Amino acid sequence: MQETSRRDTASGIALPARARRERHPVAFVLALVIAAIVLVPVAVLAAIAVTGTGADWPHLARNVLPGSARTTLWLLLLVAGGTASIGVTTAWLVVAYDFPLRRILAWALVLPLAVPTYLAAYAFGEFFHFTGPVQSAIRALFGFQTMRDYWFPDIRTTGGAAIVLSSVLYPYVYLTARVVFIMQGRNIADVARTLGAGPAKVFFRILLPVARPAILAGVALVLMETINDIGAVEYLGVRTLTFSVYSTWLNRGSLEGAAQIAMLMLVLVLGLVWAEQWARRKQRFHGARATQMKAKPPRVRLAGWRAALATLSAMLPVLAGFGIPLTVFGDYASRRLDQIASPALHAAFVNSIVTAGATALLTVASALVVMNAARLSRTAAMTVVSRLAAGGYAVPGTILGLGLLFALTRFDNTLDTFARDTFGVSTGLLLTGSAGAVVLACTIRFLALAEGAIRSGLEKLPRNIDEAARSLGRPPLASAREILLPLLRPALFTAAVLVFVDTVKELSATILLRPFGFSTLATHVYENASRGVVEDGAIAALLIIVTALVPVVLLSGALMRDGDAAL
Repeated sequence: MQETSRRDTASGIALPARARRERHPVAFVLALVIAAIVLVPVAVLAAIAVTGTGADWPHLARNVLPGSARTTLWLLLLVAGGTASIGVTTAWLVVAYDFPLRRILAWALVLPLAVPTYLAAYAFGEFFHFTGPVQSAIRALFGFQTMRDYWFPDIRTTGGAAIVLSSVLYPYVYLTARVVFIMQGRNIADVARTLGAGPAKVFFRILLPVARPAILAGVALVLMETINDIGAVEYLGVRTLTFSVYSTWLNRGSLEGAAQIAMLMLVLVLGLVWAEQWARRKQRFHGARATQMKAKPPRVRLAGWRAALATLSAMLPVLAGFGIPLTVFGDYASRRLDQIASPALHAAFVNSIVTAGATALLTVASALVVMNAARLSRTAAMTVVSRLAAGGYAVPGTILGLGLLFALTRFDNTLDTFARDTFGVSTGLLLTGSAGAVVLACTIRFLALAEGAIRSGLEKLPRNIDEAARSLGRPPLASAREILLPLLRPALFTAAVLVFVDTVKELSATILLRPFGFSTLATHVYENASRGVVEDGAIAALLIIVTALVPVVLLSGALMRDGDAAL
């Protein structure tokens, strides 16, 4: 039978059609193993929830779930509204209008991404406390003496938690909405205005419907982060479903009860994932032609009170989400410089760097295996496996940590029993409660993050470049090592940095899986906040923020360059 061929459009090399149908069983098996490891925590947790006796379920259904479910849904609704309002408004301001400090604020509006939600909660709690600068200024200004003399809103409420979370999570919506506005928003608005439409009508009738898929995608990411949070809601006293998982397990000693609540959370998260994918499926961008790009439509220049209002509107989210945490922790750190020599802080810093570094290496390597297998074996089965491998990011850290803890405990106990019966030697707990468990949890959770960064690099390469190398006699592994890896070096670096930073910030899974006496920067801050001495964790908090600033600054720089190029 004569074999048909096809020609690679970039290289001009005729490639056999058979290359596209190769299955590469070794690559497929490796990717399947990674996908199975990602699914193990959820599978174990589901098994515990289903096979349990259900003795605690009547109590949970009557006393725990109604309140925590209402609180969670109300918090999600408030955070969705807050982040959408802030993100869309600021994105349109910096894209469509010219006002003082616009260029600086367009870059600075991304900075709150460097602040983890739990650090924001600690900072807001201190900033708006009775002895904090805001209430102290109110008392000094009006002559009040005690709390009974005036009313001040309590930050330790569901509404207060929504304000805190919205102040640091709105950049997810800002980034997605700004991309749409840059690529097509102003051109559409100019056409609408030439037809007589006013500014308000243009925005609400034309631009918002165009940007709706991107906005919904950003809000879905915000809500997944909100469900994942444990440090902020615990500190602020908001009893969400995540808090109920910890409380049911640690306070009531009910593993199956915690697992059952976790499964309800997972159903909610899967609904958000479906909504995010649905929104992205409808997202379409139409770039301007080169001839159109030369004629850049001018931004509307604001003056007077309108310019001042626009500047203030874009500045307030930055001051709240980034300025307050930096001010609070900077002030505390300046009064505790002696803690720089603290052995506990040094150990937490080293543990964070080692754990994050190991996670970055393992995650990038795993992502490379999965994506290379997908390139080599372009089958429906491989597509399913690659999607399963990326599913860890949709699982909240609490669920992931709890499921992985049970899975590792079962593995260690089984191995110990086998070693005792066979060799008369006890292996003990090898993985449970070890730093390796933390690395594994973060690898599962952030594998999708690394895969996304690497995929963006692959999309810039000519399609079938590796097949062209193999047609010249290079085996798949050699072509990947000698061609793909050097070309993907920037994408690999970006993926490693993103995973490194998110691992440094990770709290929910770490506090469940870490060994006794093992602290990271995140748990160091959490432990001090739990004891009511947030100020003692200020230096560690600043180290987390400074570390997280690296990718945020790079992202902001790329955003400004792309914006200038497009506009």
